[in-house]
Amino acid sequence: MGTISRPVATVAHTRGSTPQRRGAKMLFFENGETAGTVGGGCVEAEVWAEARETMRSGLPALHHFALTADEASEEGMVCGGTMDIFIDVWKEAQDLD
Repeated sequence: MGTISRPVATVAHTRGSTPQRRGAKMLFFENGETAGTVGGGCVEAEVWAEARETMRSGLPALHHFALTADEASEEGMVCGGTMDIFIDVWKEAQDLD
């Protein structure tokens, strides 16, 4: 029996205008598929990059993402707040038969 590690991102805290509220989750699979959302666009791209690192290291971490007016206008976003997103690893036993 082996173990599969799947990163899960959870919006832990928001301030100002953000695309998701606290508690929103996104689960990442090894094949690149996802379930759920933490906000879309460039935030999810950054979270996906952090999730890959968490999958490699196995270490959970809290990440801060600024969607301030300057960054939002550069990226074409409509938000202007900040988000703290916690990325953890869920481990699932896998039958290797």
